[in-house]
Amino acid sequence: MDGSVMQVIEFQHVKPGKGAAFVRTKLRNVITGAVIEKTFNPTDKFQDARIDRKEMQYLYNDGDLYYFMDMESYEQIPLNKSLLSENFKFVKEEMICRVNSYKENVFLVEPPMFVELAVAECEPGVRGDTATGASKNATLETGAVVRVPLFINEGEKIRIDTRTGEYIERA
Repeated sequence: MDGSVMQVIEFQHVKPGKGAAFVRTKLRNVITGAVIEKTFNPTDKFQDARIDRKEMQYLYNDGDLYYFMDMESYEQIPLNKSLLSENFKFVKEEMICRVNSYKENVFLVEPPMFVELAVAECEPGVRGDTATGASKNATLETGAVVRVPLFINEGEKIRIDTRTGEYIERA
């Protein structure tokens, strides 16, 4: 749209009592990340953009550069930290991530939906305080902090949903 690659985040088809129908949308520019709201006629047409999604293995980081390896060609590519999503804090070395690009330009790195990580540090749970469904902070091996139930201890592996950053279960 207007020379930019846009992704539809939300849309709503509206059919008012009188007048023509229209589509209300929320769009994100995949390159810049800017979000706009726009209304369209239902008959409007746009050219499809070819987005390449490739599975790549996260190797290591060196300052603001994060290195990923193509699993087919074994080619290593460095990516700037600004291309990583907020939920990349749950990714550790050797995990497989999805790298999205448009015309060979990478614009987003998606971590796996669910990861299993060890709890590096957490306070011990208080015995008998389970009726309230209480939780405590736990620092994971990647340095990320999540809320976990009181029965989780240091060294245990837990499963995390990277989209929400929430504890799911013991691994």
